[in-house]
Amino acid sequence: MSAVEIIKELKARKFKPLYLLQGEESYYIDQVVEYMENHVLGDAEKGFNQTILYGKDTDMATILNAAKRYPMMSDYQLIIVKEAQDLKWSKETEGSSKEAEVILSYFEKPLPSTILVFAYKYGNFDKRKKIYKAINQNGLVFQSDPVRDYKLMPWIEDHVKEKGYRIAPQAAALMAEYLGTDLSKIANEVEKLCLNISKETLIGTDHIQKNIGISKEYNVFELQKALAMRDVLKCNRIINYFADNPKSNPMIMVMANLNSYFTKILKFHYLPNKNDAAKELGVSPYFIKDYEMAARSFNLSKTFDIISTLREYDLKSKGLDSTGNISDGALLKEMIFKVIH
Repeated sequence: MSAVEIIKELKARKFKPLYLLQGEESYYIDQVVEYMENHVLGDAEKGFNQTILYGKDTDMATILNAAKRYPMMSDYQLIIVKEAQDLKWSKETEGSSKEAEVILSYFEKPLPSTILVFAYKYGNFDKRKKIYKAINQNGLVFQSDPVRDYKLMPWIEDHVKEKGYRIAPQAAALMAEYLGTDLSKIANEVEKLCLNISKETLIGTDHIQKNIGISKEYNVFELQKALAMRDVLKCNRIINYFADNPKSNPMIMVMANLNSYFTKILKFHYLPNKNDAAKELGVSPYFIKDYEMAARSFNLSKTFDIISTLREYDLKSKGLDSTGNISDGALLKEMIFKVIH
């Protein structure tokens, strides 16, 4: 079940007595918890029936003592344990002790009038534990995994659309390239865009540059296009900008993106059916023409050489296999020259 589906059930007042919201991506966990905190109980009910606890500041005995209470002047009570990954699960809930048996017994037969929520962020609960199995059987386990790189651009487009706005593919790609896979960070930047742009306006790279601070001309995305066109002058302008602005364009990020880009070009060369390129490469169909152009500029043999060059300079940027104290900017210039020629 997705976060959207969980919230839809909550809106329909269909509650489970137990929720385990877990995973490395905290964005959707926060979305579900926020909705529960604000909408499951009315304002008049919250004073007596809503309890917010934090894993590092509580224990299972305290949580279950609260869970076993009956609601006052309400059909339900809501208990949310935030940062549940900090709760001492193993010591208190596993084994054959009397305490562990008492704790497990609640999860095997939870009180229907209590909604007990564990927000277990930045990791996954051990599925081998008896409590996990009990929650899965008698409640709901929600898995929140990170969005894969190739799904990030569609995610941004969909998120912007949900807000009632539109975004150009190149602008979405630019955000995906520079903001990484932290959905909370991306959502905050989208919120910033929406506050400064009317719904009638198509969000473009100009808006990204103005509101988020990503240069529309001097970024890895534009460097890739310049390389595909073998535009030496533009490549040099971008690399010089990177060298002058190392904090906003760190070598490690540039190398990671170029390695991903040329790996996709290598895969493109091997595709038996180029019509399936977007799906096979995990990119938007909007950008396939760029990969076609890049594949024409760099044949299979040259692509292999480029990937080898990228690995060589990645090691040099980390201080390995390098002579002298060479700056990241100088390494980038040297590397790009070898890539083009």
